[in-house]
Amino acid sequence: MLRRHPLISSVMLLSMAFGLYFWTRPVSATPDLPAAKLGYEVCPPSPDGIGKVYQGREIAQVMGHPGIGWLERSDREKEEAPSKAIAALELAPDAVIADIGAGSGYYSFRIARQLPRGRVVAVDIQPEMIDFLTKESMKLGIKNVQPHLSTIEDVKLPDGSLDAALMVDAYHEFDHPIEMLASLRRALRSKGRIYLLEYRAEDPHVPIKPHHKMTEAQARKEFEAAGFRFVVNKPDLPWQHLLIFERP
Repeated sequence: MLRRHPLISSVMLLSMAFGLYFWTRPVSATPDLPAAKLGYEVCPPSPDGIGKVYQGREIAQVMGHPGIGWLERSDREKEEAPSKAIAALELAPDAVIADIGAGSGYYSFRIARQLPRGRVVAVDIQPEMIDFLTKESMKLGIKNVQPHLSTIEDVKLPDGSLDAALMVDAYHEFDHPIEMLASLRRALRSKGRIYLLEYRAEDPHVPIKPHHKMTEAQARKEFEAAGFRFVVNKPDLPWQHLLIFERP
């Protein structure tokens, strides 16, 4: 996610990142879901996009592990109110939730403290992030965060192993959204939920570049095409909406 705020320097712009570090690869088919019938399109890449289009949306560029400092910035609570977002998840004490694109574990470790009998699977495709998560877990003494290396097309989790999944400002950067949502759908139990945090594209005052924001309508189009049912939008965060979807 790259911010457009005038006070941010070009150096900071180069360091920003959110979790998953995706790069373009050939598209693989996923014939068991409706979304696979829609497929991908291509377009001339914009400055903030990768030239790959899904459901009318050009997928955004991302950066990876060099942006850990941005993920852990001290003013994140003021800007995004993550503590409020976590409370809105209303997770059971024994829930198993995957943090998809966990990055530095900013959300993973905070959620884990709310799950005395549960577990957070901190999913990322970058070995550097997995190493960081492993060391940070030991440093903090938090034993119920499980770092997990995935691929850009598959979360690599057992079928029916999750109660919920969280994606924080990461989904818009997935360059294989069809495949990723298909694998996540398999990993979720029946009635399992996806909590999607994305910057509100409907709000021009949110100081984020357009490619790194999503409207509710766009998110619903993509997740409903993947076989998920829309539940509710909890929009009362400073910059983001919290969109909740459910696996039938």
